[in-house]
Amino acid sequence: MRPETPETLVRDHTIYACVMGSRAFGLATDGSDTDRRGVFLAPTPLFWRFDKPPTHVEGPGEEQFSWELERFCELALRANPNILECLHSPLVEYVDDTGRELLALRSAFLSRRVHETFIRYAHGQRRKLEADVRNHGAPRWKHAMHLLRLLMTARDLLRTGTLTVDVGDRRGPLLAVKRGEVPWPEVDARMTRLALEAEEAAGRSPLPAEPDRRRVEDFLARSRRASALQADADHEVVQGVVGGGRLRQV
Repeated sequence: MRPETPETLVRDHTIYACVMGSRAFGLATDGSDTDRRGVFLAPTPLFWRFDKPPTHVEGPGEEQFSWELERFCELALRANPNILECLHSPLVEYVDDTGRELLALRSAFLSRRVHETFIRYAHGQRRKLEADVRNHGAPRWKHAMHLLRLLMTARDLLRTGTLTVDVGDRRGPLLAVKRGEVPWPEVDARMTRLALEAEEAAGRSPLPAEPDRRRVEDFLARSRRASALQADADHEVVQGVVGGGRLRQV
């Protein structure tokens, strides 16, 4: 099997790629970056070596980040907010057959665990904003906007069982926060209210208590087997070419 580098793993084995960040959230402005995220399926024979393939790859672009499929599934089963939102991006740039299977599993990753993970992440970000207010008199308004968006997403997901990434008609009020047009006490009060509403929604959420780990594991095993069979087929083709005398040294 030919050597693989992190760059070729992303280039040749990506199964799903999307745009995230402000563009996916419907909050992009003229100066917004384009944050690209992806999932690659490392060829199964690479796992038979002492040196395993990477669990993630940064690049090749400045704003690009990709996860190996198994790591991506592990994080999604843990209700990692960034991973779950990546699976629901409205801006899909590439998807193959395996990627479509992954997208078809989106509901299998969702559970009431999202209350803990989303809100825990939100609490950490809120403490940073409060520190900015104490030390500098104002928060980083862009971060405040994104925290409000995250809390809205968590509340609505717990209420409906559906994860919606684009903010829709909330764009205007959220961008007003980003521009610093809403006083911090009002923003802070909104955050408190949204966290309480999320907690209330968690108690009667239509989401299951746990994700469907077995369904996800079956998908991962099928994907690994298919990759191994493909590697065997490619090896047989090469052997056939060599045996037929169609390769020569130069």
